[in-house]
Amino acid sequence: MTLGKLGKFCLLGLMLSLLGAATAVRADSARNAWVVTSTNAAKNQLLVYNFSGKLVQTLSTQGQGGASGNSGGIDADRGLVAVVNFGSKTVAIFERWDDGGLHFKQLVPAASSPLSVAFGHDHLYILGATTVESHRLFGSDTSVGADGVVTLLKADGSAAQVGVLPNQLIITEKSNTIETVNLLPNGAVSGFPTRVANIPSNVNAPFGLITRGNDAYVTIAHANEITLVRNGTVLTVTGSGTQNAPCWLALVGPFLYSSNSPSMSVSRYAVYGQKIVQDAAVAASFNGAPTDIASGEGLVAVIDGSGMLSHLSIFSIDEDGNLTLRSVNTIGGAANGVAVVRGDRD
Repeated sequence: MTLGKLGKFCLLGLMLSLLGAATAVRADSARNAWVVTSTNAAKNQLLVYNFSGKLVQTLSTQGQGGASGNSGGIDADRGLVAVVNFGSKTVAIFERWDDGGLHFKQLVPAASSPLSVAFGHDHLYILGATTVESHRLFGSDTSVGADGVVTLLKADGSAAQVGVLPNQLIITEKSNTIETVNLLPNGAVSGFPTRVANIPSNVNAPFGLITRGNDAYVTIAHANEITLVRNGTVLTVTGSGTQNAPCWLALVGPFLYSSNSPSMSVSRYAVYGQKIVQDAAVAASFNGAPTDIASGEGLVAVIDGSGMLSHLSIFSIDEDGNLTLRSVNTIGGAANGVAVVRGDRD
């Protein structure tokens, strides 16, 4: 049986209607997106900002801050937000309710002082100063007991960030190590860490990373380089040009953004295949040194610090990867971590 002209027009109309509805849903989700950071103070708090940069919630993490030199201290997924409490060796979990607000849900103890967190494979992964561990998710509940704990290669307190790959975690330790940890079929960490192959001979302080599929982009900050790691091997090394010490990374479509702490800037790179090509040395500038960067819902958010103040800058992105500043907020103290929370819970 074939469709007549009328049937084809009806089908086309239905498809366009569904496309329009999906676009509207995405637009609503973006408008309802939140940007979150933590005060990192002795009484740590989660600060929640709306799409326009207005502070809408201040929530206790029921723990102590104190993290530094790390990225990914906050992560968000499926209506859950995880925040590190470095000083009290716990991770605070918040849940987005139907009322639109975030609400404290539970504390998850960590094997060592937590620095970076990442959701994936129905798990929460916690990178501590000396360990990485996995906690199973059961719907919106996180198991307080780890189903796997692995000691890092260096385990000297220089851990920086953890990222999720299809069958592995990738981890940076600033004392010149990039390593992977295998995952069991159920997503739990297992075995022993393996140093990534073909790390540049001038390696000096691996810091931030971002993953997509099998690819992990990793900064080597003090060597002014960004690398592509795939299947446990460094494939590409690109210099940062005029900008010093690329530290933390965000990925939006074909664009990779690096926050360069001493240069107080964000650079933009085009990434495709094994290529990392800088196409804007300075895509944005700041009054302080950036300490973390995140993206999502058409936004890029950057935390920077200067003296005893931190700033949260929120940018929108156009189709060419250009950043337009939407808002800047001043935060007392050394804020840690930043994440974009989706405007829906799916």
